Amino acid sequence: MKQEVHGNLTGVRDSLIANLQGLYQYEVEEDAFLPRELMKLLATFTAAMNREIALYITRDGEIVDVSVGTDRDVELRDYRLRRNAQRLSCVRCVHTHPNGDGRLSDVDLSALRSFRYDAMVAVGCQGGEPTFVQAAFLGENAGILMDEPVRWYRTPDESWLEQIALSDRLVGWKEEEKENAGQERAVLMGIESEDSLAELARLADTAGAVVVGSFLQRRDKPDNALFIGRGRADELCRQCQALEADVCIFDEELTGIQVRNLEDILHVKVVDRTTLILDIFAQRASSAEGKLQVELAQLQYQSTRLIGQGLVLSRLAGGIGTRGPGESKLEMNRRRIRERMTELRRRLDGVEKQRELRRKSRERNEVPVVALVGYTNAGKSTLLNRMTGSEVYVQDQLFATLDAVSRRMETAEHTPYLLVDTVGFIRKLPHALVSAFRSTLDEAALADVLVIVSDGASPDMLKQHETVEQVLRELGATEQPRIEVINKCDLGAAVPALPGAVMVSAKTGAGLDELRGRIAAELQKSFAPATIFLPFSQYGLLGQIRPLGRVVSEKHTDEGTELTMILSKTDRDRLAARYGKALFRG
Repeated sequence: MKQEVHGNLTGVRDSLIANLQGLYQYEVEEDAFLPRELMKLLATFTAAMNREIALYITRDGEIVDVSVGTDRDVELRDYRLRRNAQRLSCVRCVHTHPNGDGRLSDVDLSALRSFRYDAMVAVGCQGGEPTFVQAAFLGENAGILMDEPVRWYRTPDESWLEQIALSDRLVGWKEEEKENAGQERAVLMGIESEDSLAELARLADTAGAVVVGSFLQRRDKPDNALFIGRGRADELCRQCQALEADVCIFDEELTGIQVRNLEDILHVKVVDRTTLILDIFAQRASSAEGKLQVELAQLQYQSTRLIGQGLVLSRLAGGIGTRGPGESKLEMNRRRIRERMTELRRRLDGVEKQRELRRKSRERNEVPVVALVGYTNAGKSTLLNRMTGSEVYVQDQLFATLDAVSRRMETAEHTPYLLVDTVGFIRKLPHALVSAFRSTLDEAALADVLVIVSDGASPDMLKQHETVEQVLRELGATEQPRIEVINKCDLGAAVPALPGAVMVSAKTGAGLDELRGRIAAELQKSFAPATIFLPFSQYGLLGQIRPLGRVVSEKHTDEGTELTMILSKTDRDRLAARYGKALFRG
């Protein structure tokens, strides 16, 4: 941001303007309200121009604005660093009076009320020297707290700084929004696009934070040390302070070094997009398996971001500086994480074996699986509830569903199938999550039919659809038949944006009959009713054929047994090849 001197500069020498610009480099110590040296500089510049000068100083001692006025007044600016207009602005205004009078005017006090300065300060100047100084502060109900003018070298800096802190606790708190009490205040920072930041805001809201600021700095390549560069980091620090942020969330994955460096500068907690998503998963996980998967994903992510003092902390290689009793703290943390990850993998392997047994049982019974997949919050769970009459947890939040939920259904032709609701996908899905949730995501990879649900009310539907396609490719789910579904048609466009898509509304039920028909048609290609007649001479085959599918009916006649079954195309072809097509009737 270019630092310029504002106001009435007519007739002022360029060299003097350059000297005034130098005030931007002046740093006021945090324990100094108004340094004596700074007052002498202001008095010198005021005498040289015979004009008022105004400075705006933040609470961390940075001069953020320099303005020049006339010999009678200077335009006082609305320079708020806080979004809440009822709170103090986090900036104190210091201005000079060329006539030597250090008393505040009614205009000064009016500006204090209007612009909510931390303090309004007048410095009398005469003959190039400061004379008297007076400061005023806001109290409750917009009252003015003001002492008599004091000699410039006797300003009570400590007392005035304490008054700012007291005023900050009194002014504007009654107007704070009650619903934000107890929530973390989050500032968002991204380098990609406004759309990506908007999605990050939804993630932050889902995690329980209230977003108080959102900033974008377009960069082709992130800075290795700070991700956004030193200048932008310093500016972000001021913005976090002004917005009273508790946490700064970055829209990309940060390294451990970047997190540490940013926290040193911003003085607030720093988390990245991956950490945020992992936190949401930790809140949402309800099943034993889901909790194990989330913990494993968190530990996998943390293990690569443990920061120590480089090789100094390693005792494995030996040598000078590495000898001594016990392990370093860093190595202890790493060892404990490795041990816990091993234990979690062992327990998850046990859960996966149970899942595999259930999957094999389904395969033996030839129960096909239809998986609902799609971008997070596309309405998959609502669709499952509407189609099956279930009461799966539904909320207008990202990642409301973490555990695969299945419900048994039948087509109109009595073909049974399992309708499975899966975890939603998202852009930049963390690799740790894909790895930890592999068994859950395999429900999509191993499904017989994929129903890809898109949010028809989202302006980014096509981009989200491409993200879903990308994740499915990563999972190897590319061969199954697919049914495209555009949900929320009661809110979005009435014309399909995807070729051949079924337009539905899980909320109203519109289009669900067509969707059921499409599912039945896809299943019919692989699973269809078949009537098999076994004469008494082949009665021994009955025990082999029954387990291959679902028996719809079984009739015993004088000539033999007639079975009507739901068989897969593979089993039907295998039986016909082995025993002849005459085995089948109709």
